[in-house]
Amino acid sequence: MYDFYINGMLLPVTPGKLEIGYKGREKSIDLINDGEITIPKSSKSAEISFEALLPNRKYPFARYPEGFQDGASYSVLLRTLMESGKPFRFILVRRLPSGKNSGGINLRMILEELKLKEDAENGGDVTASLKLKEYREYGTKTVLLTIDQRIMLSKGERQQDSAPQAQGSSYTVQKGDSLWKIARHFYGNGSDYKKIYDANAGSIRNPNLIYPGQVLVIP
Repeated sequence: MYDFYINGMLLPVTPGKLEIGYKGREKSIDLINDGEITIPKSSKSAEISFEALLPNRKYPFARYPEGFQDGASYSVLLRTLMESGKPFRFILVRRLPSGKNSGGINLRMILEELKLKEDAENGGDVTASLKLKEYREYGTKTVLLTIDQRIMLSKGERQQDSAPQAQGSSYTVQKGDSLWKIARHFYGNGSDYKKIYDANAGSIRNPNLIYPGQVLVIP
């Protein structure tokens, strides 16, 4: 059995196959038949791609260590991770029938590409296509600068002005917004996005799909 972890989040359904690629070389691995997963050392950054099922129903073969979450919730988390551009740990663990770990992958990655497809014929389950790229640390130099305080103040004011602002009890969606991002701004916790979704259920069909110009009620 295999466990896929993205930024500490266990995917509810283990993908049946993944692809590991380097420049000029690509390897496709069928997880159902392969006995052990390893990545050979290389000077090139690794690229990993796979498809994952994110169910909107609680199937008996899906796993939810922290309780059931629907496919839309996972979609929001993945989209937020991609928009942030921050590196995270991708961990693939192979577990023997005894429960002991045997082989796997543990790399720092960034989510370079994400495609979400919702199938109404299958209960609205979401299929996510992910492309991860290995993150490599880079060196920096420390430079001592004397900065005019007036410049810092001006920069701070511009940042404050550009932050999302509530319009009474409503908010107009801006380009690049997601419900997770809006909830984090107003409530300090992105996981509270369901409050906004529930308050706007009549105008939002999918919490992962909001559009610039949309006016949302902020409860």
